[in-house]
Amino acid sequence: MPANASAPPRSNNIALWILIVLVVIAIGGGVFWWLQMRAPAGASAKPAVAAFKPAHYFALEPAFVVNLADADAVRYLQADVQVMTRDEATGAALEQHAPAVRNRLLLLFGQQSAAQLAQRSAKERLQEKALVEVRAVLKRERAADKVEAVYFTSLVTQ
Repeated sequence: MPANASAPPRSNNIALWILIVLVVIAIGGGVFWWLQMRAPAGASAKPAVAAFKPAHYFALEPAFVVNLADADAVRYLQADVQVMTRDEATGAALEQHAPAVRNRLLLLFGQQSAAQLAQRSAKERLQEKALVEVRAVLKRERAADKVEAVYFTSLVTQ
């Protein structure tokens, strides 16, 4: 090969490769867009997060008034109780089975003593036990039992 013979210009090769890469990217993008347009509306979307339902509170009225289990004196407990659920079927079940729920809670509250209820932690344990009792009544009746919480809106011992 003679010394003054020059190699073909490289700029044409680089331009050709750039053009090929751009065409491949354009075709890939077009195929992706076409497949997305053909897919059913919900197929490519992420599954929808379940809507957060508002809380419904059911007051168990009238207020509970029970004798406490103190042997040394006659003491009473008065409690206003509300039950919280987000499930409509559970709300209907609470209304339908309110007498049975009230009975179980009256029995539970009557087992307490004033000394037990003096501490906040004891009141919170009583709340948890009340929740278990409410769910047990609904479960026994084969009703919806999606009760989330039992709240004391007033709790007085005397």
